[in-house]
Amino acid sequence: MLATRSLQFTYAGGPTFSFPDVRCGKSDHLLVLGESGKGKTTLLHLMCGLLTASSGSVEIAGTKVSDLHGAALDRFRGRHVGIVFQSAHFVESLSVLDNLILPQYLSGSRIDRAYAREVLGRLNLSDKAGVRPGQLSVGEAQRVAIARAVMNRPSLILADEPTSALDDRNASEVIGLLEEQARSSGAALVIVTHDQRMKHHFQQHVTL
Repeated sequence: MLATRSLQFTYAGGPTFSFPDVRCGKSDHLLVLGESGKGKTTLLHLMCGLLTASSGSVEIAGTKVSDLHGAALDRFRGRHVGIVFQSAHFVESLSVLDNLILPQYLSGSRIDRAYAREVLGRLNLSDKAGVRPGQLSVGEAQRVAIARAVMNRPSLILADEPTSALDDRNASEVIGLLEEQARSSGAALVIVTHDQRMKHHFQQHVTL
């Protein structure tokens, strides 16, 4: 499902990162661990095409993402990759429900409000569909971010530090939700984090 090969990235006037090859099969769950400054977020952004590698390649579901550009890359990412960012990046003027269907609109997919409500129900958020993101608690916002990531039934879910600001109980809950939603979508799951608590939840892990 996901394969990276010989990835390197150099920031202008900054450091160069060289990453180990990463492989994650269909429906597999992979943890990428690394301390701050090791390039975890950079790797995640390379995986989904938000950054372009200085060298090396990224392949998702048989498509070489590193060869796609512009609108073609945006369409592919919108249809095949769900991302849970460190910051949610909600559109505050839209309701929670409309924030969920926004990725479908932007990727040119069929708008499916019924599925959005189904996903909210799975995450115990049915009563939040009509509220604005600013009215959500931190935990609710995290669950809405997970819901948005699975809206297009992606082949791959990428999560960036989803538990770093959470206590043990809430961290375990978020991990469980991510794994559950990945299974429901039939998606591979890759989490990048410095949170060592997560190691015992994953059989597969890579350390940067």
